[in-house]
Amino acid sequence: MKKILLFIAMTSLFSCKQSEEKMVSIKETSSENEKIVKQLFVHFNNHDWEKMADLYTENPEFKEPTSGMKPHVKSRNQIVKEYTELQKQIPDVNDSLIAVYPSGKDKVIVEFIASGTLPDKSKYQLPICTIFTIENGKITKDYTYFDNSQN
Repeated sequence: MKKILLFIAMTSLFSCKQSEEKMVSIKETSSENEKIVKQLFVHFNNHDWEKMADLYTENPEFKEPTSGMKPHVKSRNQIVKEYTELQKQIPDVNDSLIAVYPSGKDKVIVEFIASGTLPDKSKYQLPICTIFTIENGKITKDYTYFDNSQN
C-alpha cells in the first residue's frame, strides 16, 4: 500500500499543471544532477525546446533505438529541430516521470512514460529509460532505451 501511495504522489507531482506550466517537483534534497534532469522534463512537457536544449553541452552524445543504438552527436540546434518536428507530429507529446535514480557522481537514470496522440488520432504510451551523464552542470550523454517495435 505504501508503494502505491508513493507512486500516486509522484505521479501527481510530475503531472500537475500550475499556471500554464506543467511542473516536476524538484526537491531541495535532490542532487544538482537530479535537478537538471527534472528541469529537462519540465521544459519537455512545456514544449520549450530551446530551454531544454540549453541543458545539454554544445554537442552531446546520444544513443537511441531510432539510430540503431549507435553513439552519435547532436548539436543543440539539432535537438531543437528534432523536438519541434516531434511536436508537429504529436502536438500533445508528454513525458510522465516514474522514477529518478542517481548513479554515481555523474549519472542519473530516469524511467518515464512518453504519451500523446499520433497523427492517425490513436493514443500511445511508451515506457522509456534514459541514462543521462552530466558534467559541469550540463548533459553530455543521453542514452535512451525503449522497445522500438511499439512506436
